[in-house]
Amino acid sequence: MPTTAAVRPHGGTLVDLLATTDRADELRKLALEWPNWTLTPRQLCDLELLASGGFSPLRGFLGEADYTAVCMTMRLAAGTLWPMPITLDVDEALAGTLELGQQLALRDPEGVLRAVIEVAEVYRPDRHAEARAIFGTDDPTHVGVGAVLRAHPYCVAGRLEVVAPPEHYDNPELRHTPARLREEFARRGWQRVVAFNTRNPMHRAHLELTRRAAQEADAALLLHPVVGMTAPGDIDHFTRVRCYQAVLPAYPEGTAMLSLLPLAMRMAGPREALWHAIIRQNHGATHFIVGRDHAGPKARPDGTPFYDPYASQKLLARHADELDIVPMSFGELVYSPDRDEFVPAAELPEGAAAWLISGSEQRRRLAAGEELPAWFTPPEIAAELRRRFPPRAEQGFTVFLTGLSGAGKSTVANVLRVKLLARGGRPVTLLDGDVVRRHLSSELGFSREHRDINVRRVGFVASEITRNGGVALCAMIAPFQEPRQEVRQMVEAVGGFVLVHVATGIDVCEQRDRKGLYARARAGKLAGFTGVSDPYEVPTDADIVLDTAEESAEGAADRILRHLTDQGYLGHA
Repeated sequence: MPTTAAVRPHGGTLVDLLATTDRADELRKLALEWPNWTLTPRQLCDLELLASGGFSPLRGFLGEADYTAVCMTMRLAAGTLWPMPITLDVDEALAGTLELGQQLALRDPEGVLRAVIEVAEVYRPDRHAEARAIFGTDDPTHVGVGAVLRAHPYCVAGRLEVVAPPEHYDNPELRHTPARLREEFARRGWQRVVAFNTRNPMHRAHLELTRRAAQEADAALLLHPVVGMTAPGDIDHFTRVRCYQAVLPAYPEGTAMLSLLPLAMRMAGPREALWHAIIRQNHGATHFIVGRDHAGPKARPDGTPFYDPYASQKLLARHADELDIVPMSFGELVYSPDRDEFVPAAELPEGAAAWLISGSEQRRRLAAGEELPAWFTPPEIAAELRRRFPPRAEQGFTVFLTGLSGAGKSTVANVLRVKLLARGGRPVTLLDGDVVRRHLSSELGFSREHRDINVRRVGFVASEITRNGGVALCAMIAPFQEPRQEVRQMVEAVGGFVLVHVATGIDVCEQRDRKGLYARARAGKLAGFTGVSDPYEVPTDADIVLDTAEESAEGAADRILRHLTDQGYLGHA
């Protein structure tokens, strides 16, 4: 069995891309004259792990040969096992100006220089092929695929020098580079360390799983949760870290520690698991827990699963001889009320009672203000989760009304606003499409791209209102499904969301058209008009469908109020 001192970084060397202090100062001065790229949140996460050696043996963002080899074979072009393409994607405007040998300054959203890349390649990958290779589908409804399909079209590769990795002001004492974590293991005298990764709060099943693994491996335990980018709708990492800290005393003193990993997950099933194992090897762990695969949706639209639940375990087993970390495979643990403990489902006799709460059921209980049972969640974790997720009657929420021009969205939203204000209890903000266009998106046109940007801006504002306990009423055409779903994900991460399709027919909308927009569009004088020359994608996930040709605005508003009351967002006043 390996020891932490004997665990080689993947590829043999722990990569360090940080420039010296003098070189960093020099680059900051020189970069004032170079073109800039503002790093996305995913790229910032990737840069941090490239800089520290978390992604060893990578020495930078992948060039085209490595990118293609990784997508198709899970290996770098030279043959080293590596399952995930790590790329620096940029937009067409920048890609068209770059010259080989040129220096490109990589900055964070505040303009701070984080790294410099000497451009050796600019290439355009096939993003759909990448999605199919990694996820088995390029369906954008599959969580993870969106990060591929919505990426910028071009990629840049070349020699990378990191001036300053991203700064974190939360829990700095828990953020360890691979080198620092290896030093900490040595300081503690830990020879064998089993790493456990999670993007969720830990529950009793996780506690039992990690205890079993540490005992079986005769090892200390590293809780190494992801605190970078995870799946849409996941619990924020601040809450999760408090949960991890609360659960640490459940392990014997001196046998477990917590360290935070700033990773941007791809939700890529078996590839993701192999990638995580390599990253933990780079951080010095000797063993890595591999459970059943729960990443991504349960099935494709035809009902077939995206992944065999044990595909991750099988993939790591196939490549075990290329790793210096030992994969530890476990089946599903379930709660046995007869034994009052979590046990492997395979150990229970046929017909024995077995309880388990799914992640979706957990989120439903939290959103509804219901308690998490003690057999599922330790009380100290339940208390932290309840602090983050108050009962629905205390949460903010967004009502998003979408439909054709003239459908009655603004009228219904105004009536709803007045009725909510009359009830009291929360501040109410109306984000009307026309008003937003004047004050928030005045520079935008009506192309598909600009429409989507406008919807996302409104979604961001609505999510902030919701996050802070208020009510956001959005009334806008929002003709496309994808940005509407993005808004739902943004808002549901912080509170309630209700999508209302105001499905008034186009004939009625035209009759109401006081501005003459439909007539101008039909005469060819107004391009890109939704319902005439541009499509409207009917929502498939509407919570309420209204037709203001058949009911009054007040009746429609009352229907929304009843729904909000039924869902627990309003009292029974």
